[in-house]
Amino acid sequence: MKISYNWLKDYVKTELSPEEAGKLLTGCGLEVESVEKVETVKGGLEGIVVGQVMSKEKHPDADRLNLTTVDVGTGTLLNIVCGAANVEAGQKVVVATIGAKLYPTTGEPFEIKKSKIRGAASEGMICAEDEIGLGASHAGIMVLDADAKVGTPAKEYFKIEEDHMFEIGLTPNRADAASHVGVARDLVAVLNAMGTEEQSLMLPNVSNFQVVNTNSKIEVSVEDTEACPRYSGISISNIKVSDSPDWLKNRLKTIGVRPINNIVDITNFVLHELGQPMHAFDAAKIKGNKIIVKKLADKTKFKTLDETERELSSEDLMICDTAGGLCIAGVFGGIESGVTENTTEIFLESAYFNSTSVRRTAKRLGLKTDASFRFERGTDPNITVFALKRAALLIKEIAGGEISSDIIDIYPKKIENFKVPFSFEKCDDMIGKHIDLEIIKKIILSLGIEIEHEGHDALLLSVPPFKVDVQREQDVIEEVLRIYGYNNIEIPLELNSSISFAEKPDKEKIQNTVADLLSNNGFSEMMCLSLTKEDYSSRLKSIDPDKNVKMLNPLSSDLNVLRQTLLFSGLETIAYNQNRKNADLKLYEFGKTYMAIKGENTKYIETKHLSVFVTGRKQEESWNAKNDSVTFYTLKGIVKAIFDRLGIEVKMNDSSSDIYSQAMSYTWNKKSIVEFGAVSKSVLKGMDIKQEVFYADINWDLVVEAVKKKANLMYAEVPKFPEVRRDLALLIDKTIKFDQLEQLAYQSEKGILKSVNLFDVYEGDKLPSGKKSYALSFTLRDDNATLTDKQIEKVMEKLMKVYVEKVGAEIR
Repeated sequence: MKISYNWLKDYVKTELSPEEAGKLLTGCGLEVESVEKVETVKGGLEGIVVGQVMSKEKHPDADRLNLTTVDVGTGTLLNIVCGAANVEAGQKVVVATIGAKLYPTTGEPFEIKKSKIRGAASEGMICAEDEIGLGASHAGIMVLDADAKVGTPAKEYFKIEEDHMFEIGLTPNRADAASHVGVARDLVAVLNAMGTEEQSLMLPNVSNFQVVNTNSKIEVSVEDTEACPRYSGISISNIKVSDSPDWLKNRLKTIGVRPINNIVDITNFVLHELGQPMHAFDAAKIKGNKIIVKKLADKTKFKTLDETERELSSEDLMICDTAGGLCIAGVFGGIESGVTENTTEIFLESAYFNSTSVRRTAKRLGLKTDASFRFERGTDPNITVFALKRAALLIKEIAGGEISSDIIDIYPKKIENFKVPFSFEKCDDMIGKHIDLEIIKKIILSLGIEIEHEGHDALLLSVPPFKVDVQREQDVIEEVLRIYGYNNIEIPLELNSSISFAEKPDKEKIQNTVADLLSNNGFSEMMCLSLTKEDYSSRLKSIDPDKNVKMLNPLSSDLNVLRQTLLFSGLETIAYNQNRKNADLKLYEFGKTYMAIKGENTKYIETKHLSVFVTGRKQEESWNAKNDSVTFYTLKGIVKAIFDRLGIEVKMNDSSSDIYSQAMSYTWNKKSIVEFGAVSKSVLKGMDIKQEVFYADINWDLVVEAVKKKANLMYAEVPKFPEVRRDLALLIDKTIKFDQLEQLAYQSEKGILKSVNLFDVYEGDKLPSGKKSYALSFTLRDDNATLTDKQIEKVMEKLMKVYVEKVGAEIR
């Protein structure tokens, strides 16, 4: 949200610098993300002055150029080459001196430098209006009035205003601050809490509002009072639609709003001043002289101000006349009823619309306007008439005309203030510091909250509806704290704690153990949204679209369901980095997946997972390192390291998920605890990823369960007797896996066999069809004595026999 500091000072009396005001606003919860200096003309006409042409003669080497001498008040005449046909001696002109940077109306900015033009020295530039951003004409140089004083800065002559624009990161709960008056209210409260000069919020004066006649006969009927609890309006006739005065245009330009005409500009001005959206209808275009607030039939076509035809829902609230729709209530106006240069009478609307109704309509139609932004968050239902009077007086002042109807105000059920009890003791307890009672009361009153009753240790407060997020005692305490200043709360010197029972094992400790393991191995942690695209669930057969948990009111079509897998969140991150030339990635994320099991009573399942992704090179490019890419076995090693670190014994199994082109899984207690492998090319293509990605999906809830049930860690002394290694080369069928060979080895020798390792694999045309060669190493050790050759040979013969009989191996 953009706020003009000059405009803000219309409502609060302060001499603070923009930077000081920005710090105070940030401290009270209105985060000022940036402060930008703004001039009504870009560049502020710095380095440009009023000059007088003292002489003019033709350039000897160019027919269209003139050699001039110009007095700019420095005591030295400047030699300037000018190509304008209308330049003459004696004229007062606008001169850009050497070093000035010009911002033309069209084109790129440029700097004035001393130069030679066709051999003649030029020490500046006599300017046309488009060359300095004052207009669009390039017919010739600007000729000023004869009484213009030589040497006067152009900034001063043209009355260029300087302002500062605050970019405020407004949180959704702060609807009360979505205007200059709202921001000023907080600044007043902060200044009062600081104990400086007593401040009060200076609202615009509407006491001069007066109805001239009641000739206008426009009636108003509200058929849906739930969607429109209050509707106010007034008619103004004999207006003249034209350009707005400079002060109004400058106010709007500073906050990035394009001036259109005086009527529309005034409604925009009041919106940004008071936070009350308004709409002006051309009264002549209101059929039947009647405004009807209602919902139209489903699929009704309606053309908005941007000349786009939109299809309405039966849930969209509309402002209509007797013939049809005029405006989408609280969102966007219609092209048929808008104000034009021919408009002479308007009907001015100021209403309070239900925030949920406006939000649903705006989201469904894909429209985001200044009006919908405020209505969605909640406007002040009790300011509609005040805003009407303010706008009507501005229209009367700027566009002429007369107020030609009484104020129409349909407000069948008044929205009352919230009654909130407030305890000083509870305030101190929650904040952690005693704040003087007078300061607390000053803050509360400065924020527009009324004190209905004051007791010895408590207050009864009446909170106005524009404070949409202040409805409980805790909310008021939060308001007091943010105005008093979080930085003014001292950190206590002592810490009180109590002993509490903690479930074992500690889930957080387990997660941190694995996170540390991954981070220490070069992985970066991701934190992705749980919301994702519904489209993703149709890309894989293993994901059932019927099990999606759908959002009732999604922020966008890209965030309309809760994710069933962490896969696409990670792939989006990889694609984002890949597009920014960062292709070597090691990533992990702890996150939840969600499924809806539909039936008579829908059951929702929420499961925590750990996802691990590797892609690109194994390590950073270096002169002394190999340029190897990650492989399936890189990921397998990481997955195995996780389970080894946690002491969980797992068994290897195949995986046939369509997520992967090559995959494996581990099971624990006959349940799949992890699937990992190379992501299929079709999935990668759909995400526009051009390199291999390896992905592991670990069921973290099952990991925690496994840690709970694992055997206690046992320590053993260092072996006293040496190990012996023996190798075997086997020719086996390609369908045989190492896991089978490992299990057979341990089944046949449970005493002295300590480990089995696969250290070489060969598959080639020199082997029979369907065969492969495995080279296995076996580590043997007796913890009670040194092994003899006889014992070793006996074990090896047993292993060879098992492999020949069980898997048809050929010993090589």
